[in-house]
Amino acid sequence: MKQQLAVRQKLAERYAEIRGRLEKITSDSRRANKPLDADFEEQAVERENDEVLAALDRSIRAEMAQIEKTLARLDKGEYGVCEVCGGPISPKRLEALPYAARCVVCEGKAGD
Repeated sequence: MKQQLAVRQKLAERYAEIRGRLEKITSDSRRANKPLDADFEEQAVERENDEVLAALDRSIRAEMAQIEKTLARLDKGEYGVCEVCGGPISPKRLEALPYAARCVVCEGKAGD
């Protein structure tokens, strides 16, 4: 139980951290603070930055979804149980990747 509370807290902290980043990215991509530069070369650089921001946005949203799924698994008492085979997920794996939903064996099979 203590371990699950620690995991929940760690995930909640990470979620808050990346949500803050997402808000900054959203603001930057909407150019809320600064419109496009009048210089075309400078606009090209800014457009390239937009692509990077879009990729970061997708990555952060994917991680947030994983965290939400893990918090739901914690609520259901399914945390640490492989969603494929029903076996335990090793504590070392959960420590390295707290939102792992599959054991190492099933994750390896999914990559085949």
